[in-house]
Amino acid sequence: MSTTVQSIAARHKGFNRAEIVDRNFIEAVQGWRGQAQAAPRDDEPVLPGSALDVRGFREMFESQMISRHLDLMARVLRVQNKVFYTIGSSGHEGNAMLARLTRHTDPAFLHYRSGAFMAERFRKLPGMDPIMDSALSFAASKEDPASGGRHKVWGSKPLWVLPQTSTIASHLPKALGTAIAIEQARRIGHALPVPEDSIVICSFGDASANHATAQAAFNAAAWTAYQGLPAPVLFVCEDNGIGISVKTPADWISSSFGHRRDLDYLFADGLDLAAGYAEVRRAAEHCRRTRRPTFLHLRTTRVMGHAGTDFEIEWRSVEELVAVEATDPLLRSAAIALEAGVFTPQSLLALYEDTRKRCFAAAEEADRRPRLTTLGDVMAPLAPYTPEAVAAEATREVQSERREAAFGGADRLPERLPPRHLALQINAALHDLLAKYPEALMFGEDVAQKGGVYTVSKGLHKAFGGRRVFNTLLDETTILGLAQGYANMGMLPVPEIQYLAYYHNACDQIRGEAASLQFFSNGQYRNPMVVRIAGLGYQRGFGGHFHNDNSIAALRDIPGLVLGCPSRGDDAVTMLRTLSALARVDGRVSVFLEPIALYMTKDLYDAGDGHWQFPYPNQGVAMPLGEGRVYGEGDDLLIITYGNGVPMSLRAARELERRHGWKTRVVDLRWLVPLNEPFICSQAQSARRILIVDEGRRSAGVGEGVCTALVEGGLGGRPLARVVGADTYTPLAGAAFLVLPADADVVSAAEGLA
Repeated sequence: MSTTVQSIAARHKGFNRAEIVDRNFIEAVQGWRGQAQAAPRDDEPVLPGSALDVRGFREMFESQMISRHLDLMARVLRVQNKVFYTIGSSGHEGNAMLARLTRHTDPAFLHYRSGAFMAERFRKLPGMDPIMDSALSFAASKEDPASGGRHKVWGSKPLWVLPQTSTIASHLPKALGTAIAIEQARRIGHALPVPEDSIVICSFGDASANHATAQAAFNAAAWTAYQGLPAPVLFVCEDNGIGISVKTPADWISSSFGHRRDLDYLFADGLDLAAGYAEVRRAAEHCRRTRRPTFLHLRTTRVMGHAGTDFEIEWRSVEELVAVEATDPLLRSAAIALEAGVFTPQSLLALYEDTRKRCFAAAEEADRRPRLTTLGDVMAPLAPYTPEAVAAEATREVQSERREAAFGGADRLPERLPPRHLALQINAALHDLLAKYPEALMFGEDVAQKGGVYTVSKGLHKAFGGRRVFNTLLDETTILGLAQGYANMGMLPVPEIQYLAYYHNACDQIRGEAASLQFFSNGQYRNPMVVRIAGLGYQRGFGGHFHNDNSIAALRDIPGLVLGCPSRGDDAVTMLRTLSALARVDGRVSVFLEPIALYMTKDLYDAGDGHWQFPYPNQGVAMPLGEGRVYGEGDDLLIITYGNGVPMSLRAARELERRHGWKTRVVDLRWLVPLNEPFICSQAQSARRILIVDEGRRSAGVGEGVCTALVEGGLGGRPLARVVGADTYTPLAGAAFLVLPADADVVSAAEGLA
């Protein structure tokens, strides 16, 4: 099977690398001159001393060939616009061992070079066709069972492979979160959708292992294990020694991960099925038995380049390429097959060519299948909303005994107490939420015994215990990864991000992962959650941009996200009821943006007036998605605002009436994503002047969306102005109020419209 590097290079100099890799296999089999042993039985070792039996080897070798021919097919048909993805699995086919040695109910978050893993896992459920399913995905067909034609992903609902659209480490936190969720379910009595002893498989490349998101996941896994808490995740680093064109330093992965106390390290040769099988099995069994985070360092290689557009010959020498291609795992599998007598050269080449024909035939058939042709088709799974079902769930009352236990008695139920401010009302609403949903979990930094920085979660830990209300390590990426994991296992996560500025450290866990899952799985998987974030400006005594962050655009830009922002306590309660229902019924990802400066606000106009405290809404009352609140009935001026802008605008309205006799209507949007454009336009129809009060930044807030709605609704011709925050970070102390709208700014802008 061996030929000198120099002779191979000379013979194949004029071919593309895919053709060379293909020819290498054929010529190696044709030129084999070894001595075959007597064919062993299916249950005997494929080679003496190997832990792999013949049946397992034969089936995994077939899976390897399927993966290889899908890659070769993609390279040929991409230039004909019949295939739209050419990042291949060639060189990584050893991951078929992972699929064979784990269950189809072990949730898998896969690296994009996982063709052989998928082909092998398909064997777990009879009647499924990995070639046709993959071809439909390559062709972006509407009938693609993984994503419905929205992306080439490795995914399958029945096989518990959750689709990933990128593998630059962003999937590692949610894989860890899913592993922790499997264990958490038992502690809270939640019925899992997978067996209780399941493990989570998470594969990635050696280059991705260096990413900050990956390091966050490894650290959180070790932090968990250090405390003796179970986290059965099998991290699989498929080490091919290169990331696109950047080479990984020799032995970097083993040096970096081989001696971590609470990340159990094992190595396996993914280039040799007979040699690597025992160690892969050991890793999977160790993870399942010990329930500890396990790091499997799987040796792989990369042939045919990063993708079809990666012409390696332009930046690597022919000699280097040929040396890499000589390590092709299919060459080693062919040698094993022939030496063991599992195949003859003729039967092996016949299977190889038959697999090629099947892949091309499937691709040609997939090309004839329908594709997404309308915007409605594309967006269908992005943001599902069933108003009647959501309303029914939101207004469903909590059982009396649960409420009384949560609040400490019937006389302490919040609706029996006097009007209270925002923080206390949110706190009561969270008590109700956890009482209503036994599967709900609340977690974050400082949320448990301390009750949060602003005591918003005070008493929840005492009422519901540490299994449902708990602190996490100080890492927002991990917090949001945990949320996705709990959601994957059917729970209702309510994570807290301590400040809006901290969210930016981990925004891709919502933007790129949680909010995209329904879209890229065609609605088969979902990540229901209610993310609480304290934010916005106007804090007194707590300065600087980390605690006064008005960067709302970072949230408004996420497709499918629901963003609610209350300005008063009773609205917060009814909004939380709806957000929880949206998560439970439609699987929606939502953010509840809580204005810190309004947490303890009791007064509106004058000190001691108590006008910004409100009664707790009765059970059965919920706020419909998109519904705003309207103050006043005047048409002289319409003020459209949200959050801190609401009490500010009400004070300005009173001053304008005193000065000019104007009757002003103030609209609290309450829902910032999606904006209720018909509602905005209906409120503006009769208004003589329109003022938008937006504490977000001038170039990136909420006001631009309101203006667009008005213009597109034909209402842009009347006097219109914005009062907005400046395009700057928030400074310390009193200077903070120079960059944010103030009461006087609202009055001045309104007078300017006159």
